[in-house]
Amino acid sequence: MGSKYRKRYTEEFKRDAIALVDSSGRTVTAVARELGISSESLRGWYRQAKADQGEGAPGELTSAEREELRRLRRENREQQQTIEILKKATAFFVKESDR
Repeated sequence: MGSKYRKRYTEEFKRDAIALVDSSGRTVTAVARELGISSESLRGWYRQAKADQGEGAPGELTSAEREELRRLRRENREQQQTIEILKKATAFFVKESDR
């Protein structure tokens, strides 16, 4: 079972770790072990960095695209809530005007 505590790493640390993988010729797992971090974390950072540079897998989103998608989903959720409120208000006022 995973820990509830999730360590945060600075962007500089992530960049340096990715650069170390690129420059050393070692595997992601070996570099992660040396740095004392999860190999899955480093692998994710590495994959995202490649996508941001246009070298990712086909269809993989860049960080900017992920952020925009997150923003649009949040905006869509808020608009759906607004629509539901307006529907209920409309029904209420229609009911009141019939009296």
